[in-house]
Amino acid sequence: MWKILKRWIGQRSRVRLAWHWAKAFAAALRFGFPAKELRIVAVTGTDGKTTTVSMTAHILREQGMPVGAVSTSFMRIRETIEQNPTHQTSLSPFALQRFLRRCVDAGCATVVVEASSHGLVQHRLDFLWPEVAAITNTSLEHLDYHGTMEQYRRDKGILCRMLRGKGTKILNADDETFAMYRSIPSKKTIVYSGCHGERCRTMTVHVLSHFDRAQCDNTEYMFSLSNIAVTPTNSSATVTSRSGDESKDVPLTINLPGSFNLENALCAIACASAVGIPMEKSIPPLASFKGVPGRMERIDEGQPFLVFVDFTVTPRAYEKTLKSAKQMLEAGKRLLVLTGTCGDRMREKRPMIGKTVSELADVVIVTEDETLTEDPMRTIEDLWAGIDQSRCQAQKILDRREAIAKLFSLANPGDIVLLCGMGACTTMQTREGLRPWDERQVARELLVKIQDTKIQGTRYKEQT
Repeated sequence: MWKILKRWIGQRSRVRLAWHWAKAFAAALRFGFPAKELRIVAVTGTDGKTTTVSMTAHILREQGMPVGAVSTSFMRIRETIEQNPTHQTSLSPFALQRFLRRCVDAGCATVVVEASSHGLVQHRLDFLWPEVAAITNTSLEHLDYHGTMEQYRRDKGILCRMLRGKGTKILNADDETFAMYRSIPSKKTIVYSGCHGERCRTMTVHVLSHFDRAQCDNTEYMFSLSNIAVTPTNSSATVTSRSGDESKDVPLTINLPGSFNLENALCAIACASAVGIPMEKSIPPLASFKGVPGRMERIDEGQPFLVFVDFTVTPRAYEKTLKSAKQMLEAGKRLLVLTGTCGDRMREKRPMIGKTVSELADVVIVTEDETLTEDPMRTIEDLWAGIDQSRCQAQKILDRREAIAKLFSLANPGDIVLLCGMGACTTMQTREGLRPWDERQVARELLVKIQDTKIQGTRYKEQT
């Protein structure tokens, strides 16, 4: 009966949204409105949310704060970390309020929450009353639900409006939505910019010029990056904080590759600042941050080339991830990329992903992803439509394990292999149903097999 009603009632109809609100209220009531006993730091955005949430929680924990956190991939209550079994960015209201009650009972004072645009529209995050609202960035995604980019951006802005003129909003000065979100009332505003280079220096000066007290008297800090350096094992930069006429520079090093991870770290530093931790104290803990499973996670089984698994799903994320990988390449070495796309949603972004990977990678293999109810070959062909075969060596392989094995066989010493899309997921949803799939484990198995084959081949040559 409910499935029939869902077909007739639009996803964003007042009836359905009222039902979502009622569930959120009932859930908060059932668990005694636990958010009233917590300080909530909420993070939304198209890319970087999970890593930013994890980094923020790590900083707070290292500063001695009893902290909880919930994201797409994990749920943390003080020292206990569990996998998020739903893989939902925003939990259902009852699951979320139950989690917050557990945090209260465990003595947590602050909880860092990853917020999705779906969850914001559907009232799943109502009755959280966040004190801090951070928006990492916005780019093409989820238009099958939001309809247009304009609506998608407005829906992301719900998080800032949840502050109700109080609390602190944290905004990315490099994002197109900066002016839109800055106009939403809040008690304080913290701005960060991970942009670098001449164009971005000009942009930063332009942004800073608007921070005079006549136009933006609630802006307390701006954090920015310079002197960025990226290697396969770490990334470093100088973080500059500016408040009024004062500025400070502090060196930052994280044990994660990718300039985009420096941007995530900058947002986490801003979140920590919003809860009273100065930059000088929030940066040192990031040196011990070990990353998020499936987010630019290195797989090392002794092979002579680098392998990373990353949960890359949007055109902009592909661009940032591949550009960061190219920064790590030595002269004459190649970037090899495995790509696919989720089924049943946003067909228009598929050729855009294909175009991006073919422009930035040397070798591309297009394969299956979580296709849900859609024909996997259609997702592959849609992505393939954007591939410029004159710019890269490209092929289609339906079976994902076979595709990974082929990519490894093409890799030469010193090359970088990126396995994009699945991240740390442990299952894959297809038309045939849910099947076990751990990309990191599959990669390890195939790499060990390659190493064993090479060892056996060497022994054979020695014997003959």
